[in-house]
Amino acid sequence: MNSPIINQLFADLSFDRSAERPVYLQLADALLSLIRNGQLRSGQKLPGSRDLANLLKINRITAAKAYEELQMQGWLESAIGRGTFVSTHVADHNPEMLKAITPASSKLAGFTFHPRDFPDRIPEIPLYGLHLDDGYPDPRLAPLKEFYRAYRNQLTRSGLYPKFGNYGNPAGPAAYRQAISEYLNATRGLKTTAENILSVRGTLMGINLVCNALISPGDVVVSEIPGWRRAEHNFLHAGARLIGVPVDEHGLIVDELRKICTRQKIRMVYVTPHHQYPTTVSLRIDRRLELLRLANEYGFIIFEDDYDFDFHFKHRPLLPLASADENGMVIYCGSFSKSFSPAFRMGYLVAAENVIEHLAKVRILLDRQGDHVLDNAMADLLNDGTIQRYLRKTLAVYQQRRDFLCDLLGNELKEAVKFTVPEGGMSIWTVFDPSIDLEELARKAFREGLYLPDGKIHKYPDYDSNGIRLGFASSAQEDLIRSVEILKKLML
Repeated sequence: MNSPIINQLFADLSFDRSAERPVYLQLADALLSLIRNGQLRSGQKLPGSRDLANLLKINRITAAKAYEELQMQGWLESAIGRGTFVSTHVADHNPEMLKAITPASSKLAGFTFHPRDFPDRIPEIPLYGLHLDDGYPDPRLAPLKEFYRAYRNQLTRSGLYPKFGNYGNPAGPAAYRQAISEYLNATRGLKTTAENILSVRGTLMGINLVCNALISPGDVVVSEIPGWRRAEHNFLHAGARLIGVPVDEHGLIVDELRKICTRQKIRMVYVTPHHQYPTTVSLRIDRRLELLRLANEYGFIIFEDDYDFDFHFKHRPLLPLASADENGMVIYCGSFSKSFSPAFRMGYLVAAENVIEHLAKVRILLDRQGDHVLDNAMADLLNDGTIQRYLRKTLAVYQQRRDFLCDLLGNELKEAVKFTVPEGGMSIWTVFDPSIDLEELARKAFREGLYLPDGKIHKYPDYDSNGIRLGFASSAQEDLIRSVEILKKLML
């Protein structure tokens, strides 16, 4: 029997049955709001799906699917014979406001910032014939014909002078920013407008721009170990003091971050929470919430690099940190390098409006405005659903390729490698036997026509797992077979 208070909470819920969003997701959103608002507490028992369905006058399957959705996200947990409960991992997660400031996260950030200069760029890594790369998409699957038409339309439509006769907004064209805002709100649970979006030429430019605009020499930046070297190089070039925090099977060890916070002032924490780079693990829900809480308590920026959100195979992806950010502490960054092609330099930064305005002013010194024609072509593909259809198609293809390569590694190289099947992404974090010299293996593989990472970028003074990322998305099954055959010949 549920308490009258619980019954009243649920009785007040209502649904728009004419909306495109399914009722079960509307119910999941409402339950999540009750949890975030503290009306449903950690460990609290919820009505059974049958009781909830009767209370809300909905189908029991709808109620069960809403519970299942929140269980996959980590907000609820169930115990056979006992019922469904609010997860014990969500205790004390309500955002804390900084001092007396009460900003609206989409308007004003909860942190201060000062203008900064900007560092140099980082070189690219080439690819070769056969390749088990770092995790790149297959350009053969990209909607290039549709993109060509969209780009051509930008050049042939009327109104050429307004489009090409002058410089535009350094934050990006209005159509692109609006399309990105609507896309992120629909797919990632963000609550943005076009004013929260800044167009960038990929994630690396986004990191570079944030370093230029928000990091001062001597600032402490915390990143993951192992992590993305190109991001680290940007932080160091900006004059930051870089501190590494280790990663385990549940992502960044936030307890270690908390210890650093008690000892010194942190300016920014750089994380890849969805599929950690390079290990591909996901940041667990309790660590996500604690990371947000620490940002609110200690006033540091969270730079969330969500480089491959669209490719998650096990279940619906965990929503970004930015979706739960109440105080404007998160700068969210994504690109189309993984979901479309690395060749087309298109991406976005998402932040509070005043941060975007500040970044746009600094961007003028660096790149002026980016490629508005390219951005507007991508906006057309987002608005007509081309990108969404392409992602649904490639998700299935990449999952098949992931499974195929995992089977090959397990059957052909099981004596030499260890790995966990990744829940998403485009690569498998593979740890080789310590007796195998990865740099020598990469050199030998190259002579056989196979590009293979040599693992040097994943080594740290206190970390050496002898691991590399084996990308599967850009290779057809026959290419994966040939690649593993080469590795087997060289190692076994």
